[in-house]
Amino acid sequence: MNLVYADKDGNVYDHPEYSGLGRSGEMVIDIMEEELIPLPEGATLVSLPHTRPVGIHNRTGKMQVVPGEVTAVGALLPQGFTRLMLPGYAKSDSTQLLPLFGYTAVVWKDGGFYVAAEQSDEPERWNPRNCDPDELELKVGELRNKYSENRLYEHLSNCALGYECLTASNTFLGRWEGAVPVSFSCNAGCFGCISEQPEDSGFPAPQTRMNFRPTVQEVVEVMMEHLRTPESIISFGQGCEGEPSTQAPIIIEAIREVRRRTNTGYININTNAGLTDHIRGIVDAGLNLMRVSTISALDEHYNAYYKPRGYTLKNVEKSLRYAADKGVLTSINYLIFPGVTDREEEMEAMIEFARRTDLKLIQLRNLNIDPESYLKLIPPAQGEIYGMKQMLEIFRQELPNVVLGSYTHIPDDLMKKHLQR
Repeated sequence: MNLVYADKDGNVYDHPEYSGLGRSGEMVIDIMEEELIPLPEGATLVSLPHTRPVGIHNRTGKMQVVPGEVTAVGALLPQGFTRLMLPGYAKSDSTQLLPLFGYTAVVWKDGGFYVAAEQSDEPERWNPRNCDPDELELKVGELRNKYSENRLYEHLSNCALGYECLTASNTFLGRWEGAVPVSFSCNAGCFGCISEQPEDSGFPAPQTRMNFRPTVQEVVEVMMEHLRTPESIISFGQGCEGEPSTQAPIIIEAIREVRRRTNTGYININTNAGLTDHIRGIVDAGLNLMRVSTISALDEHYNAYYKPRGYTLKNVEKSLRYAADKGVLTSINYLIFPGVTDREEEMEAMIEFARRTDLKLIQLRNLNIDPESYLKLIPPAQGEIYGMKQMLEIFRQELPNVVLGSYTHIPDDLMKKHLQR
């Protein structure tokens, strides 16, 4: 398997003199054949600025930095694929931070690109080719004209057309999971926040956070427009907003009003679940689905990344348990990172957390972060590092009743129960 690199102009090549390597945390390691799959449709190859590729020289058998004016290359995977390794690289300038993306190891073999990844879900619904730009632009215009005073549709139009957010696009296309952002504030200071970063962080936020508080009427209009089919989902908590439960009164009133008008579709919240009292009110108003973002079930690791304000991981656990007991389908949005998520202590803590909270789904999401900054932030490993592929196998064995995937699945029994209400 040949190493893949980019020249100074961004052209990508394979190097016949070097074998490609991957990274697990700080360690540069071999990639096993069973860890490779063909580059998925919708994946993107990118050069890693201020890096040099590291490989095995085929003649000497030694690991070394590839000479020349070249940079390492990684793959950005589409939803539905879980990375098993980071690209094999070394920073050429340690002061420079990589943009906030989830980089995956890529090599060239058998006449094509392969990545260190595993398909964890069916990606068809979230394939960008299913979003026709001309149709989307037409639908955006239609809904903005229909609800000309609704600021949410104005805001979401930029998310759909500018950022090409598929959840925002679904809101205009009237299909699957759609977005209804509500919050400009947050009760956490996530190290890798994609919508708001401190000026001195060194990370440019790839999105702009909403800057207004919507009215209940604006929220209800978006929800009612989207909840037209039995399988439709409308979701609070998007990448363009803060923590939605900080606007619990708006959410609660909107859910109650929508459920007075229709029982069609599902109402979801993507949340950090730290504001337990607010989550209880939202659940009691008629919530169907709850997806909780987490990076770890260990306090020290969780706190280092999320920097929670006024809540703890115990509050998150209480929120999940309350929602599960009330019949809400609960899942976690699990931000994973090779060399960290597959640590022995991390795995043990997350398995027990899933059992205590009666989780139904673990949605695996590749963490978008500069690896060096993240590894400096969190506690060092305490035990063995198993590798991502073995970690996934252990989770499936230890949590047989928990679905491992990449996005929300509604079981047939819940769908049937919901339709009978």
